[in-house]
Amino acid sequence: MFREMRRKKQVLSIEDSIAVLNNGTSGVLAVSGDNDYPYAVPLSYVYHDRKIFFHCAQTGHKLDAIARNEKVSFCVIDQDNVVPQEYTSYFRSVIVFGKARILNNEDEKRSALEILAAKYSPDHEQGRLQEIEKHFKQVCLVELVIEHMTGKEAIELVKAKHP
Repeated sequence: MFREMRRKKQVLSIEDSIAVLNNGTSGVLAVSGDNDYPYAVPLSYVYHDRKIFFHCAQTGHKLDAIARNEKVSFCVIDQDNVVPQEYTSYFRSVIVFGKARILNNEDEKRSALEILAAKYSPDHEQGRLQEIEKHFKQVCLVELVIEHMTGKEAIELVKAKHP
């Protein structure tokens, strides 16, 4: 169903791919947008238990697109160092494919929001819980269940790990 990566030597392990997702602070969500144009939007997220969670307003382009087609992809770039003298970049990235859904159940929504808030404000539990309460009714939470994940890095990074 999903394509295999052509450059197999550059494939990241599942563990390394998960590390990229855990370390990243932003990614790009791609959906099937209006008039069949792709729509890709950067956003903050959290990876947890083979799922990506993000929050957004209760209406908008990405929610309309998800309502029409739940299949999405999400990309995180961990490293992108341009090396001009070598005419290349030393990169590491992960892309996931899966199905997105709006969390309507209040318990699911609160749990995902707490996980997301803990990622970005780990040392301020009381403050983040107050913020969640303050905005809970207005915020929308989306869950992306990962069906397929691939990570890839520049061949130069592969060679550096295995000289």
